[in-house]
Amino acid sequence: MTFPWPAHTRIETARLLLRPPLREDFDSYVDLIGDEQVARFIGGVQARATAWRSFMTMAGAWHLEGFAMFCVLDKTSGRWLGRAGPWQPEGWPGTEVGWSLRRDAWGQGFAFEAAVAAIDWAFEHLGWDEVIHTIHPDNHGSIRLAERLGSAHRGPAQLPPPHEAMPVQVWGQSRAQWLAGAAARQVARAR
Repeated sequence: MTFPWPAHTRIETARLLLRPPLREDFDSYVDLIGDEQVARFIGGVQARATAWRSFMTMAGAWHLEGFAMFCVLDKTSGRWLGRAGPWQPEGWPGTEVGWSLRRDAWGQGFAFEAAVAAIDWAFEHLGWDEVIHTIHPDNHGSIRLAERLGSAHRGPAQLPPPHEAMPVQVWGQSRAQWLAGAAARQVARAR
């Protein structure tokens, strides 16, 4: 499969722009991954040097695999809100679409809007047959979001090192289930 250079990949929703990471996003990413409340369910707080490596992992995945998490920006202000999108590292329990947003972006429907766009994109452009979300059992906000997206609880899973000790549950759905739930998502968007 041949992928376009990531710089050409853009998704626009009603309020958001999703695009691959740019170098100038790094300081915003450091703020995200340095917030203890945000980072507690995505591997924990990272020092700036460690954050650089994880940030570059996403950029590298875009270049070599043709996909990774998108940077999520407010379309009106250009403010960097977080990241959302497809992710499938070596040893991962499936084809994931995940999300993590800055705390000041929580509770505004941005994660739902970004996740819907990213799932649509993954099914259309990557040809995936299913999408999962690996969620810490105490991350009640992400569990509610997975349910709102139409994903069902599939049980526990184990992540590859260095996250093998983190408890996670898998939530997921097939492409057919996603397509069948399109009308329900339209209603959910209106809420």
